[in-house]
Amino acid sequence: MASDTRQELINLISRRELFSSLGQGAGALALAMLLAEQNATAQSRYTLTPKKPPLPVKAKRVIYLFQNGGPSQVDLFDPKPELRNQDGKKPGTGFVNDVDVKKTGTWLGSPFAFHRHGSCGMELSELLPGLGGHADSIALIRSMVSEHENHEQACCHMHTGMPQAGRPTFGAWVTYGLGTPNQNLPAYVALLNPAGMPVDGSRNWSSGWMPPLYQGMPVRASADSPILNLNIHGPQAAADHRLAFLQTLNKEHLKNHPGNLDLEARITNFELAAHMQLEATDALDLKKETAATHAAYGLDKPETEVYARQCLMARRLAERGVRFVQVMMTGQPWDTHSDNSNQLKSLCKSTDKPVAALLADLKQRGMLEDTLVIWTGEFGRTPFAEGKDGRDHHKRGFSMWMAGGGIKGGTVHGATDEFGYSAVQDIVTVADLHGTILQLLGLDYRSLSYRFDSRDQRLTDVHPVSIVKQILA
Repeated sequence: MASDTRQELINLISRRELFSSLGQGAGALALAMLLAEQNATAQSRYTLTPKKPPLPVKAKRVIYLFQNGGPSQVDLFDPKPELRNQDGKKPGTGFVNDVDVKKTGTWLGSPFAFHRHGSCGMELSELLPGLGGHADSIALIRSMVSEHENHEQACCHMHTGMPQAGRPTFGAWVTYGLGTPNQNLPAYVALLNPAGMPVDGSRNWSSGWMPPLYQGMPVRASADSPILNLNIHGPQAAADHRLAFLQTLNKEHLKNHPGNLDLEARITNFELAAHMQLEATDALDLKKETAATHAAYGLDKPETEVYARQCLMARRLAERGVRFVQVMMTGQPWDTHSDNSNQLKSLCKSTDKPVAALLADLKQRGMLEDTLVIWTGEFGRTPFAEGKDGRDHHKRGFSMWMAGGGIKGGTVHGATDEFGYSAVQDIVTVADLHGTILQLLGLDYRSLSYRFDSRDQRLTDVHPVSIVKQILA
């Protein structure tokens, strides 16, 4: 094709129209790129090549188990005998529902027994027998605090360090700071329940104002086609030529629009898709796991099958070099405004076994030493009732845990008051948590920055940070 004719096409055909007319997805182009290595990647200012971190590395990768909705700390992780003693009584002055003062109910003691586990004697709810078996491997923080009591803002805060939308998630910061050792798979994957999106949707894995290259790639944890449009449709030769031409147009368009980060990311992602056709299908194929592994995770039981699939996929991606794997649930299932007790029973029945199996599997493979596993929601629940038997959102004190790379197992850090209302000892903010996670990965929260809006931005922004040294090995 003559260069003047090709340039004319570039000027006349919008990329959106061209994508619509092709209708073949990124997959066919991907394989075309394998057959056309001479089409080099656009020279970008941003890459996912592995980077040497400035600090000692304790964890090489992250599996982030996010519990959408806000799990109840006083029913799962933070036993409060006095709360049970005061069950049904009105709270005194200073104890209010931050969502709506008028909704402040009576104290609601937990109906669940707590048992000691491991040589450390960590107290956990009877609803978490699987996790109890790993008490000596986890660090439980009982003194987390957040800044907002609404789901969207609290999720934003936990993921990005600020309640306001539009900033990069810490998964994006990690891939920006470290790159990825496997260029044939995405650096950052968000594993979704195939039944639907989590609350606040794709913002949970967004790169915000960073280049789109660093955003998470959503993958459905389904038995069939976890990644849409990856497979080739139609004649191979036609797809190769058609989509290779599209990549040529993209690259020439980039020459005329240098610095277009969306276009740079599109080109890079097309080339990544070429390699993914060879490796992603294998990584997400759970049929290659043994029946014993399926049973250990709970793939053979309807109540655990979905979360088991997510956890097992997370392990397979992590062992293949994916830097950051984020597991999300549909909607906000831990949002127990009513029937708190029965909802928790169901939720723990569906998630405890897969999580315990993931920890055991990582340990057995020698991966837990350098894989950081994080389990948290965006906030906790009120220790008093909402209505008859529910719990409302609560930011003043809640629990989360971590295990693996660089974590001191069998540790309980911080405490709330006798009712589980406020964190009162060794308080941990979201900025503290993020700074600690970055340090475990070999990144310094003070120096990891990105220039935006005329200043050097950080994950922890301008918040003061105290590394939670007590939970570090």
